Amino acid sequence: MFADPSSVEVIEHTALLTNDATVLGIISIMLGLVFYTFTSNKPFWNKFYSVVPMVLVCYFLPSLLNTFDIIDGEKSQLYYVASRYLLPACLVLLTLSVDLKAIGRLGSKAVILFLTGTIGIVIGGPIALLVVSSISPELLGVTGPEAVWRGMTTVAGSWIGGSANQAAMKEIYGAGDQIFSAMVTVDVIVANLWMAVLLIMAGKSEGIDKRTGADTSAITELKKKVELFHAKHGRIPSLADIMIIVAVGLGVTGFAHLFADIITPYFIANFPDTARFSFHSKFFWMVVFASTVGVALSFTKARQLEGAGASKVGSAFLYILIATIGMKMDVRMILDAPIYFVIGVVWMLVHASLMLFVAKLIKAPVFYMAVGSQANVGGAASAPIVASAFHPSLAPVGVLLAVLGYTLGTYMAWLCGQILQAIG
Repeated sequence: MFADPSSVEVIEHTALLTNDATVLGIISIMLGLVFYTFTSNKPFWNKFYSVVPMVLVCYFLPSLLNTFDIIDGEKSQLYYVASRYLLPACLVLLTLSVDLKAIGRLGSKAVILFLTGTIGIVIGGPIALLVVSSISPELLGVTGPEAVWRGMTTVAGSWIGGSANQAAMKEIYGAGDQIFSAMVTVDVIVANLWMAVLLIMAGKSEGIDKRTGADTSAITELKKKVELFHAKHGRIPSLADIMIIVAVGLGVTGFAHLFADIITPYFIANFPDTARFSFHSKFFWMVVFASTVGVALSFTKARQLEGAGASKVGSAFLYILIATIGMKMDVRMILDAPIYFVIGVVWMLVHASLMLFVAKLIKAPVFYMAVGSQANVGGAASAPIVASAFHPSLAPVGVLLAVLGYTLGTYMAWLCGQILQAIG
């Protein structure tokens, strides 16, 4: 029997390093060491990275700093800076050379699995509550704001949409601060562990696809087109090339912020009901603007910047973002609220099982399943990470599906909340 959830106390931890400049330096060194060992010819590292994906190592190492109190990932502003400044630039540079026709030929399976992931979260929450309450019946029958089901609606909002949808669910269903804080912990820990699983699957995708008989021809064709483009336009970048690439990435990021600063207050003032679409979120509009401009530039001569390494610069930004996401994870938080963590794990297992079942049923490649899932659970900040783990040219697919998740987030999380309310 688990302890009474209401008696859980959050343990405070003091970090050794609090200067973000120092923390940035350390995670940058970590990333450099990972890439150095990844390109090493030594048998140990070759064998190591044949088992453990490099992206996962870049994500996991910074989490150790947070877990062992070297840094405080929650108080650090590095993730905020990376997600608001480097992510938009990354999206522009990764979509600069996008081939929309080739992405269109990926077919409907990506959307099918994305929607399957959404359904898995909607039904997974109630199933998890029923399963765990059979062991701990005190989870049910709580009528106040600290009711578990109310907190779970905020996780549904986050896992289908994003933080804006999560906040909306907190207000709609009146979740108390204590249960909300506990469920934020569940959200972060379980979602990050699932992302780690997806990154491992990305590293073994070829073998999995062969065993399931998945049709990967469209993905292979897209990868080949990108390789042909590089072969035709690739060159050793000059300083001018690098500066132009940085100018495009950060320049569009600046205007993305300006656009968000203008459009968000307009929607808040004139269309208050559109909050459920995440239209009141500046982050949403930044992602939409950066992605749209990136796609638009792919129809211009700016696309030739890919030959000078635009996606490589974008990927560098992306790996810094990966490290800042990883540094927010603290596995000790599981000990603070084990019953909620069990709920989160069961919930994610329902989501994952449904995704794997449908993927096998329609013979979809692992890529569709992984990106469809992460577009739900992780959103625009991490869906491109999982997509690019398969190939940098596939990152835009993650972005497009994540934006769709923002749109559906509040509606589907509300539906999940209605079911949870009936149970709890």
